Amino acid sequence: MGTWDVGPFDNDTAADFSYRVDEAPEGGKAEVLRTAFRLVTEVGEEELDADLAVEAIASAALVAAQCPGGEPVTAYGPKEPLGALPEELRPAAVAALDRVLTEPSELLELWEESDGEEWKAGVLKLRGVLAGS
Repeated sequence: MGTWDVGPFDNDTAADFSYRVDEAPEGGKAEVLRTAFRLVTEVGEEELDADLAVEAIASAALVAAQCPGGEPVTAYGPKEPLGALPEELRPAAVAALDRVLTEPSELLELWEESDGEEWKAGVLKLRGVLAGS
């Protein structure tokens, strides 16, 4: 995975995920995000693959951008407007982020090996926006 910074779209996997969101039909973009969350939470206690985790974080950033206190996604994010996303995506995003930050998580382990406190703080900030705290 090519990573150039700690933001939700600052890596190759998330940038590629943007294209998948853009290619989804207008009414299907929320389902792409919902699927990313589901794939992460369904892993259970097995090791969470880094690519799945990255896609869930990117999806969470897109949902959080529509929440009070959320930041817009600009660079490397989807080019096409998402439209209003259903509010029920918020708890799904929180659950997915909680799983990303719970071992065994390949992405968490990779960031912990490289002093990823700034990355972790960014994920927790997204979680806070989505949880409304």
